[in-house]
Amino acid sequence: MDRRSGARVEATALTRRFGPNTALDRLSLTIEPGEAFGLLGANGAGKTTFIRLITGYLIPTAGAVTVDGFSPVTHPGKVHARLGYVAETTRLYADLRVEQFLRFAGAVHGLSGPRLAHAVTSSVERFSLAGVARRLVGNLSKGFQQRVSLAQAFLHEPALLIVDEPTSGLDPLQQAEVDEILAGLRGERTLILCTHDLSEARRLASRVAVLRQGRLVAMGPTADVLGGDDPLALFRAREAAA
Repeated sequence: MDRRSGARVEATALTRRFGPNTALDRLSLTIEPGEAFGLLGANGAGKTTFIRLITGYLIPTAGAVTVDGFSPVTHPGKVHARLGYVAETTRLYADLRVEQFLRFAGAVHGLSGPRLAHAVTSSVERFSLAGVARRLVGNLSKGFQQRVSLAQAFLHEPALLIVDEPTSGLDPLQQAEVDEILAGLRGERTLILCTHDLSEARRLASRVAVLRQGRLVAMGPTADVLGGDDPLALFRAREAAA
């Protein structure tokens, strides 16, 4: 039986409030194993809050989110073992060489000895970093820094990869390189692509959800949700109705 790899993510009436402000309002959705899923919305729509709830950085005000049935609140270790995260702003140590940084990141993920050495070698090869492996991270182009950020997220072979604005600030060639890497993961890992770039979502996601002011306003196949001559009409119509 051919079964796709990846983790299953399920949110049920997931809500997060900050005082009187509701950042995420009763969000319910399921992301299937191996799916490339786009989470869309303008700044402040609730995308980052959702990511922080999955990773356990925030605790829900109400509702729940699980990864393969495990809650990041009650079983954070189980969730983190399945999770790789690439932030919008690369969180790298500029004074370390690429291989040094990857060894450090692997140790943080609990790898050691031969497992760590194999993970670093595999990530360097997977993300075409051999030519810069001994260079300081701070001296790399933004495109290569993004490759390093992706590589660290894959050291422990996570079933779920969350990528926040992966091509923000990259030139067209660098964007194409990152797109190629992420497209190659389709079916191999569950991918959550957090973006406000509709073109990026069309390129990489097979299904998308649109958030506005913390609420789910549309979800379905990418071509259906973002089809038509003016996909932004969805956002404008919701704003006018609010």
